[in-house]
Amino acid sequence: MELSDIDLNLLLLFQRLMQERRVASVAEQMNMSQPGVSNALAKLRSRLGDPLFVRGPGGVVPTPFALRLAEPVSQALATLHAALNPVTGFDPLGATRTMTIGMTDIGEVVFLPALLERLSRDAPGIALNTVRNTGVNLSDEMADGRVDLAIGLLPQLKGGFYQRRLFDQRYVCLFRRGHPLEDAPLTLAAWREAEHLVVVSAGTGHGQVDEWLKRRGVRRQVRLTVPHFMSVGYILQRTDLIATVPEQLALQLAKPFSLSLRALPMKLPGAPIHLLWHARVQQDEANRWMRGVVIDLFADTDKHGLAARPAN
Repeated sequence: MELSDIDLNLLLLFQRLMQERRVASVAEQMNMSQPGVSNALAKLRSRLGDPLFVRGPGGVVPTPFALRLAEPVSQALATLHAALNPVTGFDPLGATRTMTIGMTDIGEVVFLPALLERLSRDAPGIALNTVRNTGVNLSDEMADGRVDLAIGLLPQLKGGFYQRRLFDQRYVCLFRRGHPLEDAPLTLAAWREAEHLVVVSAGTGHGQVDEWLKRRGVRRQVRLTVPHFMSVGYILQRTDLIATVPEQLALQLAKPFSLSLRALPMKLPGAPIHLLWHARVQQDEANRWMRGVVIDLFADTDKHGLAARPAN
């Protein structure tokens, strides 16, 4: 027998008869006439090939087949009811799930420590998983529900996405403490003549710095090029190279790697860092709660009043 052969209302009637054992009571509860209940029961008997209920003292008595059927039908109906009427109010303390966030290697350094610290206190049952937008098709992964949120400079996420601006990422110059530039003015000439560590992080948006410099003919002495930011602290700590990096990353690296950061001798365009999510999870309470945590931890205080808007 296929599920399409059974009317859901007949299963509801079956459950009520199991509970009440009286046709008149079920008819009143389901706003039906007693003949209507009897006709519906006749259809269900025909579909299942069993009498299901027989007359007894004061009402009806279930057959052995009906007794075996009662629990799975009740569970199935309860599952459907719960799915169609979800409990409102997300409880982070009691939640147990894994949430996936798309971010760059910079994001892992800048966002994860504070985020995990907050979750350990407010939502200890929530685990995090991160993916790189350069390693997956982030748009498809979020549309299909495999990635819950994304943080960064992600202009490719447009139609079907919401975004909330967190802050404008500024760039600074980073080098080891004791570097010859530490006690000297960081002029444009000094910056150009120093040996540079350059990060070519394809697909992250931070390549806009190199494009900006090229368009304006600003040349520098590039000694080393690497494809990610993870090695920056280790390299700068032991060399006289300098690097132009996002300010939030520099602040995280300065203390553990004994580095100094200085304002650049030119004004580079800031990179707008957004929190993004797909329209399919706009009303999801767990996602909404996590978005609130990210905004509370990382959004500029003067931008807290900005509402989320569709990405474009």
